[in-house]
Amino acid sequence: MTETKDAKAAGDAFPVKGMDAVVFAVGNAKQAAHYYSTAFGMRRVAYAGPENGSRETASYVLESGGARFVLTSVIKPATERGRFLAEHVAAHGDGVIDLAIEVPDARAAYDYAVAHGAHGLAEPYELKDEHGTVVLAEIATYGQTRHTLVDRTGYDGPYLPGYDAVAPVVEPPTRRYFQAIDHCVGNVELGRMNEWVTFYNQVMGFTNMKEFVGDDIATEYSALMSKVVADGTRKVKFPLNEPAVAKRKSQIDEYLEFYGGPGVQHIALATNDIVASVRAMRAAGVEFLDTPDSYYDTLGEWVGDTRVPLDELRDLKILADRDEDGYLLQIFTKPVQDRPTVFFEMIERHGSMGFGKGNFKALFEAIEREQALRGNL
Repeated sequence: MTETKDAKAAGDAFPVKGMDAVVFAVGNAKQAAHYYSTAFGMRRVAYAGPENGSRETASYVLESGGARFVLTSVIKPATERGRFLAEHVAAHGDGVIDLAIEVPDARAAYDYAVAHGAHGLAEPYELKDEHGTVVLAEIATYGQTRHTLVDRTGYDGPYLPGYDAVAPVVEPPTRRYFQAIDHCVGNVELGRMNEWVTFYNQVMGFTNMKEFVGDDIATEYSALMSKVVADGTRKVKFPLNEPAVAKRKSQIDEYLEFYGGPGVQHIALATNDIVASVRAMRAAGVEFLDTPDSYYDTLGEWVGDTRVPLDELRDLKILADRDEDGYLLQIFTKPVQDRPTVFFEMIERHGSMGFGKGNFKALFEAIEREQALRGNL
């Protein structure tokens, strides 16, 4: 009898409930909240700032279904945390500082992680208000990124104690553009990918889900290597990339140069209707990578029928891929800030739990065209 995912999770030494939040340090959180509200259709649900006791920082919490972004900027740094945030933005630009993971027991998760080699940044501590108690703990991962372990089983507030519920920035769309975080991709230095794969294997008990090396993930000019780690239920998935030696600078090299080291490269957002989402986001000003018409000339031969007709995929520049479990549709934005660093992926899955292996060449050639325009190829 095959053991179910739920049964595996029940015996998991490091069980997780899913992604709790992607936390960004940004130069202007108020403006960033407006961008993600209007361009990504997210709903602002909570706020912490000078008006409710947070004198040093301003933070806006935005949600779309189960996906949560927290956007934080420094008003006037006065503590170690404030200085860290200010220095992080100065060094890296707008970027992800925390991939927070919801767990059923933050104390047990922290103890397990530290016992298995994690560097603890904050031992378990409690935050309380009239909505209950949240238990948090923090461990370090690649670069200056961290994982906050969040146990909110005893809490029913809008986000965390210290945050007030607030109205949306703008009226949200009647239909969400996306409903969950599918995966979060990290870029690390040459020769460090396997080290971080081992970290997730040992510290969190994550297993290796996919591996892409050599010709899997190369073009005429650039190459990279990638491995995917995930928890037992596949609710949390972290692809890890490193550059590979090639003729020219790869997208990973470019990211590491402009971000100033390892960090989160892109966040994939799960959608139930990629066509409607892409149309709405384009209308709101989101820029997506272009795909040549030649990509679609043979697409139907190896992908077969999909929910979206081939002509519509071609019109919207959406990519498709099929594996033994089904197919997926995906598209990638251009970087969402001036530095060529953080970008997003929209993904619609129909059985496939892959990452678009059949699209790697087309995707990376599209990125190379953008690199060439920036003078960074």
